[in-house]
Amino acid sequence: MSDLETARLAVDGGATVIQLRVKGAPTESLVAVGRQLQELSVELVVNDDVEAALALGCGVHLGQSDPGAARAAGAGITLGISASTRREAAVAEFSGATYIGAGPIWTTPSKPDAGAPIGLGGLADVCLATQLPVVAIGGIDASNATECIEAGASGVAVIRAITDLRAVRNAVDAAL
Repeated sequence: MSDLETARLAVDGGATVIQLRVKGAPTESLVAVGRQLQELSVELVVNDDVEAALALGCGVHLGQSDPGAARAAGAGITLGISASTRREAAVAEFSGATYIGAGPIWTTPSKPDAGAPIGLGGLADVCLATQLPVVAIGGIDASNATECIEAGASGVAVIRAITDLRAVRNAVDAAL
């Protein structure tokens, strides 16, 4: 399935944001794929590549150690920064983040190097540390999305559960 087909499936399932995440891809390739994804009626966020985000005029999501937060914040684009602790959330907010990606909440086979799961307690701690919207990620599906919202998250991000996104969306909407 192509990136565009996967994104269409996600939008049809109720996604409100699509993250373009292709590790190691050159900026030019991300921009080319991003232009296709911009045809969809959904917000686009590029993972780890500030230059691609700026070229596309969309948001960017960065890890704690990724460079470019100041440049993205200065450009006024949506800036997500990953956090797994209260301290990291506070640093991300101070760095100009417009939202926090918290996790991993649970173990996830989609990102084996994600670090130890923070669980719902860790998610609640991150949510308490910031005034920014918090998006929970890591091992989330329709069976546990409601718990993330109840812990304080504004939304959830999924990879594996994309084929069951309508059920995830329904669970989130019911919890909000």
